[in-house]
Amino acid sequence: MSDHSARTAAAVDAAVGAARGLGLTVTDAAVLHDLFSVVVHLAPTPVVARMPVVFPRSTTPEILAGRQQAELDVAGWLAARGTPVIPPSPLVAREPVRRNGFSMTFWQFTEEDRRSEPDYAANSERVADLHAALHGYPGPLPFLTSDEPQHVPEALDQLAERGDLLTGDDLERARREWRALDPLVHSRAAFERAFPGVEVQPVHGDSPPANIFAGTDGPLFADFELVTTGPVEWDLATLGPEMRSAYERGARRSGLRPLDDDVMAFADAVGTLRAIATLALTPQLPVLADYLLPVLEQWRAAG
Repeated sequence: MSDHSARTAAAVDAAVGAARGLGLTVTDAAVLHDLFSVVVHLAPTPVVARMPVVFPRSTTPEILAGRQQAELDVAGWLAARGTPVIPPSPLVAREPVRRNGFSMTFWQFTEEDRRSEPDYAANSERVADLHAALHGYPGPLPFLTSDEPQHVPEALDQLAERGDLLTGDDLERARREWRALDPLVHSRAAFERAFPGVEVQPVHGDSPPANIFAGTDGPLFADFELVTTGPVEWDLATLGPEMRSAYERGARRSGLRPLDDDVMAFADAVGTLRAIATLALTPQLPVLADYLLPVLEQWRAAG
């Protein structure tokens, strides 16, 4: 059995054990998704467990549990107000559960429309509706915590040790660019000085156009595990002009402000460096290289 298969099997065992410990009947667990997280339908119960399994070294159990609780809180709040989201399961307490080294959350099982092809332009337009709904969220969300304070520099240090993905020139440039961006990512006051008049608010944090679930009853926003406070541009980072135009159609309909070009350039720059830094996770998930190496090549070409 491969390391990946063994990790998935262990995650399924942990989910089943935790669910049974919570009083759920589980006889036929099925893996629905297995990439950064292992997602398991705990059949016949209409409950899905989601367990992050690939994340940076700097993600401590406390950081992970905090994110998971924020995700449950935000998704539950949105669902209660009629926003189309995958809601937390009502059959268990709305809190992360830790078992056998895995931290998991439990969600309502939703049938997927497997005939549907993703329409990222339509999804980008829908994100404006999500931002309008999130605007009133009353809970505490720190500023831009979807980027852990040390993730990018630590990941670049790890990539320096490998030598097979980034050249010395790549590393020097990435570190230089990150030093310029870092203060604006980790200080709301610094961000607001740099971009006066640009409002920040709760945002999804993890490319919501790519995290809309095709349910049989319609599209549902999902995967709020990186929910944070920031500019709305954060959610459109690196998606390009077509997706930004689609978002702005939705923003006009929802009465939201247009995207700010300078903030968009900031979000794109941060998003690109975060993607490059994520190459450090390829030992945990080798397929990541297929998605991320084109980003690295585009960044090199633009330099």
